[in-house]
Amino acid sequence: MEHHEHTEHEHTHVLADGTVVTHSHGEHGHTHSHAHTKAVLNRMSRLIGHLESIKTMVEQGRDCSEVLIQLSAVRSAINGVSKIILKDHMEHCVVDAVRDNDQEALEQLNKAIDQFLK
Repeated sequence: MEHHEHTEHEHTHVLADGTVVTHSHGEHGHTHSHAHTKAVLNRMSRLIGHLESIKTMVEQGRDCSEVLIQLSAVRSAINGVSKIILKDHMEHCVVDAVRDNDQEALEQLNKAIDQFLK
């Protein structure tokens, strides 16, 4: 990975559980690897599998109430994933945004929270 010293700076956090998180802030907004990315991706894969099985239930003409129960399970799982992402974002990005006085990042977080809580 090449570095453009004049356009980005990079810093590392070590979390309580020993996970290392490196952020790099550049002119393209900030991208960073999050501590919980693997957990989020695993949960999303399970969600996709769950949705596929619900789709199959519908195709097989299974009872509507069973389908609805499964859908509500997926909804709460999606909320769970969203919470992990939001907490992760608050622990890292928001701390950085406040330190760097990055109003745009804080504005984006507000929008994200509004969307999430709809």
